[in-house]
Amino acid sequence: MRKGLYVLNDTAFEKIYGLEQRQQIESLISIPNVPCTASMLQADPAQLAEVEIIFSGWGCPQFTAELLQHAPNLKIVLYGAGSIRSIVTNAFWERGIQISTAYEANDIPVAEFTLAQILLGLKGYWQYVRSFTQSGNWYEHLKSAGIYGSTVGLISLGMIGRMVAQKLKQYDVRVIAYDPYVSPKAAGDLGVTLVPLMEVFRSADVISLHTPWLPETEGMIRGEHFAAMKPNATFINTARGAIVLEDEMVEVLKLRTDAYALLDVMFPEPPLPESQLLKLPNIIITPHIAGANTNECKRNGSYMVAELQRYLNSESLRFAITKERARIMA
Repeated sequence: MRKGLYVLNDTAFEKIYGLEQRQQIESLISIPNVPCTASMLQADPAQLAEVEIIFSGWGCPQFTAELLQHAPNLKIVLYGAGSIRSIVTNAFWERGIQISTAYEANDIPVAEFTLAQILLGLKGYWQYVRSFTQSGNWYEHLKSAGIYGSTVGLISLGMIGRMVAQKLKQYDVRVIAYDPYVSPKAAGDLGVTLVPLMEVFRSADVISLHTPWLPETEGMIRGEHFAAMKPNATFINTARGAIVLEDEMVEVLKLRTDAYALLDVMFPEPPLPESQLLKLPNIIITPHIAGANTNECKRNGSYMVAELQRYLNSESLRFAITKERARIMA
């Protein structure tokens, strides 16, 4: 029977690979029913000697050339989380090891979280919370856009951006987007109109960022973009904090007290105690919770179980990541 190993931290193991997922895996391959953490693997890399299949997730060590020397039989890594940027190396790609990731499963709750924040943003939810908390006024008309006939702007139409666009089809909103790599036809199929980046900020009542963190996207969103926002508009970031020049954003939002930023990601994370992000009442922070949490993580594990079945049946993997694709993913 083919040999496998769980390689991730204890918390991630319990979250991703529940009893149902583990029973399915153990019916297909020989695998210890306990996780091997990065520190355990460092102390005893010989555990990898006969392993063909690794199930992993958060806490996975980087697959360096040194580590891979101890895993001559490794053929596939099934990563039950999202980004693989911190774990793959050139040595990994050179070995031709397959890797599949639960990025789509992890993206579903991000899209759901984003939709919820878009709807709250259009209703002026956070503005009303602030008004009531500060003044005690039970109802103060703040001229929020509302949902009917409003405009939602998406920045990047990758997996999550497309999911959000699909979910917005059930609402009476106009959706615009900036993505230089998407054709007008592909955007049109999503019910989205492509516009320049600045136009997203000028026209949208709520703007949602979904751009991957790449060298060329660092600092892509600047102060001038926030200055162009419509009155009472809301900016949402569930992508990565480094894509936004946060200092410039803060300076604008100090003056634009009508505009709001809802940040589930920051740079660095968590923000430093002296960070201005923590001091402005029109910046709302959540601690990177948009992705899979609690029971949602089991979906990640289930996706990887399905990938294992495809691998064992010599079928194409549904969520395989190549070196070329990894370069442009978050």
